[in-house]
Amino acid sequence: MADDAQLEKTKVLVTVMTYPHPSRGYQELVCTAGVTEAGEWVRLYPIDYRYRSPAQRFQKYQWIEVGLSPRGAGNDKRTESRRPDLDSIRLVGEPLSTKHNWLDRRKVLDSLPRYTVNELKAKYDEDLTSLGIVRPKRILDLEIRSADSEWKPEWQQLFTQMTLFGPQQKPLEKLPFTFHYIFECDDSDSPHTAMCEDWELGVLFLKERERLGSDTAAAESVKKKFFGQLCAADRDTQFFMGTFFPYNTWLVLGLFWPEREPPSLF
Repeated sequence: MADDAQLEKTKVLVTVMTYPHPSRGYQELVCTAGVTEAGEWVRLYPIDYRYRSPAQRFQKYQWIEVGLSPRGAGNDKRTESRRPDLDSIRLVGEPLSTKHNWLDRRKVLDSLPRYTVNELKAKYDEDLTSLGIVRPKRILDLEIRSADSEWKPEWQQLFTQMTLFGPQQKPLEKLPFTFHYIFECDDSDSPHTAMCEDWELGVLFLKERERLGSDTAAAESVKKKFFGQLCAADRDTQFFMGTFFPYNTWLVLGLFWPEREPPSLF
């Protein structure tokens, strides 16, 4: 971490939190991203979210203040990536509500540019832009694919070591499926497929599995909400998208889905 003199205190509206993954250095990590007061995307990584104090556990669409290292200070040279000083995280107010068709959230996000996937890929090649909002022309499906139901052996060994010798390890369920949006943009020659990493999706799956008693039924329940509701015809569904480091593989990190505004009469 850079010393205090190098840290830039920044106010960020958190819009993205991905499902946690194991980490040797931090027990587990959550990829977090948001928008600064200046309207710039920023990726906050690493954050061991569930191991932060309750006073530092922000929610999506909540402003936080955090000290950030200079751009390019680490191995991750993507334009938006900044290493946060975890102890400096401070919550600012309550999460922005969805009242009046997400008005408070749209005040921040509506001024940001919208892209197609092809445009984002081109920007990555140009200047390592790695976060952006995509407004799909048409969302075709949320495809469910089987995945390993257990963490790979090296992570299981890490969990055991932490339980025996380290700080208390919190349970971290491995999702037995991956979920992939299939969609078209205005300039698509063929549909795009992008995996959805949204933490809310993972939490919903685990709750539905407990309620329904079945992995398959829980996965279908997730699809019913994340495709049938969040992508319904009356919703202006947009994807927060970002790259998987160190590759230019674009993922859906979260969704923004207010109601469609009626067309203007003037």
